Amino acid sequence: MPNTRSAKKQMRQNIQARARNREQRAALRTALKRVRLARSPADAAKALHAAEVLLDRAARKGLIHRNTAGRHKSRLAKLTKPK
Repeated sequence: MPNTRSAKKQMRQNIQARARNREQRAALRTALKRVRLARSPADAAKALHAAEVLLDRAARKGLIHRNTAGRHKSRLAKLTKPK
């Protein structure tokens, strides 16, 4: 357990950040899954846009690396591209 006031505060902040990160990461994973499991091309395009927004936000906030966001966006775009 932390001893100093600053260590106690940091522990509280870590708990809040961990909860926030878990929630955002779960939402991101769900969005990626919705793109992969989309039934129609229209649904896939809509889900892709939503996923790209979440990926960009996650990269901007430091939840994931920006190259990881780019890689996911590229692969999803290739997956949903009309043949």
